Amino acid sequence: MQIVEKSGEGLSRVYGVTVPVADLTERLEARIAEITPTLNIKGFRPGKVPPAHVKRMFGKALMSEVVEAAINETTQKVLEDNKIRPAGDPDLKPEGDMQAVVDGKADLSYEIAIEIMPEFEPADLTTISLTRPVYEPTDAEVEEAVTELAKQNRTYEPRKGKSLKAKDGDLLVIDFLGTVDDVAFDGGAATDAELTLGSGQFIPGFEEQLVGAKPGDEVVVKVTFPEQYQAAELAGKAAEFAVTVKEVKAPVESKIDDALAERLGLESLDKLKELLKTNLEGQYAGASRFKLKRALLDVLDEKHEFPLPPKMVEAEFGQIWSQVQQDKERGGLPPEDADKSDETLQSEYRKIAERRVRLGLVLAEIGRANNVQVTDQELAEAMRAEAMRYGPQAQQIFDFFRQNPQAQAQLRAPIFEDKVVDLILGQATVADEKVSKEELLKEDDMPEGYSA
Repeated sequence: MQIVEKSGEGLSRVYGVTVPVADLTERLEARIAEITPTLNIKGFRPGKVPPAHVKRMFGKALMSEVVEAAINETTQKVLEDNKIRPAGDPDLKPEGDMQAVVDGKADLSYEIAIEIMPEFEPADLTTISLTRPVYEPTDAEVEEAVTELAKQNRTYEPRKGKSLKAKDGDLLVIDFLGTVDDVAFDGGAATDAELTLGSGQFIPGFEEQLVGAKPGDEVVVKVTFPEQYQAAELAGKAAEFAVTVKEVKAPVESKIDDALAERLGLESLDKLKELLKTNLEGQYAGASRFKLKRALLDVLDEKHEFPLPPKMVEAEFGQIWSQVQQDKERGGLPPEDADKSDETLQSEYRKIAERRVRLGLVLAEIGRANNVQVTDQELAEAMRAEAMRYGPQAQQIFDFFRQNPQAQAQLRAPIFEDKVVDLILGQATVADEKVSKEELLKEDDMPEGYSA
């Protein structure tokens, strides 16, 4: 086997590899000898098939296996011998007639084009200084949260008194049948459906036409389905719903007391307030970490400058640009991008791609240098958490992750990133700064290429 470096500029390396036909033939003979005892071919006793007959029958198929194995082996040898950390899968380019190689008449020759990981020294983590914005929930916020929770858990009682007419906020029990051009459609009928007027549960215009209805009323509700409705066959079409109002119930505000807490599964109002305060603290801690991590990424980006593997940048840009095109087609571009030309957008989003690749390489190198690992237990917990989001399909989704290394890698990446971020924050100087709730939750302008 012969390996020759053909070129080496920047982060690109090209090697030429030649495996003599004699080596391939020797490997083929060894493979034939390996499988011959296992063969059961008509006309021969088991294990007694002549090697020459095996070669006539399976020679080309076996030689294809030998060639593939030789390519894999020699490619790995190129990486190991030259101490290369590839930035992606190598590109292989056969040279010569591959059919002649499989026929055992020519050497195997091919080129390996490799992009290598850039060599750089990560910044001294102890030189990084950051400010963490912090905010603690007040008693007034806890009381506000309790009040909102009471509203969400209010009960309804049949409307009584002089007027039984439905008002905004009332709960109606209805039967309905929807038609388009006098033809009923799938999903357009229900019995004893509960609808809170003003909740926006139904399509626009439906609930408003039931305000003022009484028990026993039959109302024809006329609406038009939105142009972007999920059922394409109904999108933009006019429809009529024959609605029978069976009950009109008025909301009864829940009292803020121990009974409310008990209905929610807690032993007392104090315990409910304690839980709500903990939840608020968690939300604010999450917002605080988000801003701290963002500031850290800005610092890391400023402290590192090195060549980027072109293919990694191109792949990242391709993903970003695909999303931009989708957003553009459905009119979902951010206002600041709406009037920009494709050329301008491509230039800006390529810078975003470059920043993301640079930060990814920096975090990966810091993690590698400090032996940061994602444990099997951490990955399993992430798989379970993701699977649980799918309810009844949880087990099916969990099995999918167990059997799919690529899907596991997508879960592993953010865990690894967070562990590296924690490592950096543990060595950096981080000073807490008390801020207002508005300042903590304010949506700041994103720097170019920001990715959390």
